Amino acid sequence: MFNPRPTIVSVPIGAGREALVVDDALLDPERWVEFALAQQHAFGSAPFNAYPGRELQLPVGVSAYLADFFGQHIRRRLQGRRTLEMYSRLSQVTLAPHELAPIQWLCHRDRMGVLPNQTVAASVLYLFKEVDMGGTSFFEPRRSPEETELLMRTAATADPARFAADYGVERAYLVDSNAYFTRTGSVAAKWNRMVFYDGSIFHSPAIRRPELLNREPGRGRLTLNGFFTCSRVAS
Repeated sequence: MFNPRPTIVSVPIGAGREALVVDDALLDPERWVEFALAQQHAFGSAPFNAYPGRELQLPVGVSAYLADFFGQHIRRRLQGRRTLEMYSRLSQVTLAPHELAPIQWLCHRDRMGVLPNQTVAASVLYLFKEVDMGGTSFFEPRRSPEETELLMRTAATADPARFAADYGVERAYLVDSNAYFTRTGSVAAKWNRMVFYDGSIFHSPAIRRPELLNREPGRGRLTLNGFFTCSRVAS
């Protein structure tokens, strides 16, 4: 399923950290789009996270291929020693800007309740050919950890109009710096490109042209996403 001889390129994304980019990641990416089309009835909204669209969690057997690739080629470079837990899903951004909740106006991070001796990694594989639907941008907070945490907690439950008035955040996908976050790097979308990064880094889909979003796999912003909790390499 995955390229057994990948070329991995390091892209700096700020604060001395890197995203690891693999082009031609899948041997037959068209089959994944065909699978998504056949299973589009099974996609559902994301009730437990801030993802602005639809998701389909993949079976453990399918995730195992991604876990093997991550373990062989990526894990040590993201300070992981052993994979403790992982899962994968197909995802499709579908919401127009006016449909976004406040938490979706901001970037986010994938911490998944990790312990101090653990680390979390994430991956996104672009399964769309219209690259103007956007890659992934990375951010650093401008405010203190306490202020940033309060901002994120408030955004998760706030009324949109009140949040916009109180914080001055635009109802849109975050693609550039604002009063609370500085964009420190980005990776452009490309058909069959996979990006791995430390999930504790704030990130967001770089959707500058939301009018291109489409609910149909094969025409929309379809991605294969992976999430990995690992024991941390000893310092």
